[in-house]
Amino acid sequence: MKIKEVQIRKMKMTMKSPFTTSFGTFQDKDFLLIEVTDELGNSGWGESVAFNAPWYNEETMETNLHMIRDFLIPLVLEKEISHPEEVNDLFAPIRKNNMAKSAIEGAVWDLYAKRNKLTLTEALGGTKDKIDVGISIGIHEKIEDLVNTVQGFLDEGYKRIKVKIKPGFDVEVVRELRNQFPDVPIMADANSAYRLSDVGLLKQLDEFGLMMIEQPLASDDIIDHAKLQAELQTPICLDESIHSLEDTRKAVELGSTKVINIKIGRVGGLTEAKKIHDYCAEKGIPVWCGGMLESGIGRAHNIALTTLPNFVMPGDTAGSSRYWEEDVITPEVVAEDGVITVPDEYGIGYAINWEAMERYTVDRWTFKA
Repeated sequence: MKIKEVQIRKMKMTMKSPFTTSFGTFQDKDFLLIEVTDELGNSGWGESVAFNAPWYNEETMETNLHMIRDFLIPLVLEKEISHPEEVNDLFAPIRKNNMAKSAIEGAVWDLYAKRNKLTLTEALGGTKDKIDVGISIGIHEKIEDLVNTVQGFLDEGYKRIKVKIKPGFDVEVVRELRNQFPDVPIMADANSAYRLSDVGLLKQLDEFGLMMIEQPLASDDIIDHAKLQAELQTPICLDESIHSLEDTRKAVELGSTKVINIKIGRVGGLTEAKKIHDYCAEKGIPVWCGGMLESGIGRAHNIALTTLPNFVMPGDTAGSSRYWEEDVITPEVVAEDGVITVPDEYGIGYAINWEAMERYTVDRWTFKA
């Protein structure tokens, strides 16, 4: 197939409620959607998950726009591509910028699946027709409000609760949750808010039987995480530290992690995500799919990825209604009793809600061969 046209849409959607982590609070979500079109008029969709500010990693929506427009699109226009895995090779001369790369690569995967009359799940080699999902809950000012929020999502059937923690909002919060919900699978996500010197505090979390503590230390660290894991009974899950298969291999060999959170944008696309999944399966390291507050486009890619067999823990791919009054896909992603049914239509499996797409588009750029 040849990519004849690439369109970038700058989107702005407002979340139902503010979302707070250790690095900030936001409610308006600005992001980019990518549509690639081939010589036959088929199109595929991808999403950039970069935020407005470099909270999560060094990328932002504006840097992604620059990289996609000025460097990545010229590398795919008019190129003969037989399989999406080849996009990785085309992008190899560009260092890092994984979220920008992933946005285009994801669109090519969707296009490839549609051209070959496959679901994205089938194209990736996925084996599930349903996936279990959990929920990610931001930091609340009051513990009682957090407890009520958790109860609400448990009532909806979500299979796992992830709570954000930070210094001053950690041990007592988790203790109260465990007291209120003694049998619920709970994990804590620190988003790099702690240091190795906090080992005494973090060891207190061992008494609560958490599934894992996610990324407690620096976003670029695997050495101190190995030292910390040796001190903890609770498994450490790495997120921000893992950008590639090589990062994964080093972290596993060092003993820095017992669980890996795979985020498609963070690792540069579905191709690298699948490689990490396969390596972890071989090494007996369970994986799960993290979320980046995606619209339905990115959410659909997460669903397809999660159908691979070593995704054995519920991910963050909640239903569309968790975040949005209206999504840009139809039907919207629906979680029933903590389970999402994998779509069986070709490609990502969801159609575009064009009225919503136009309503939330604030700018666009079109590039033709």
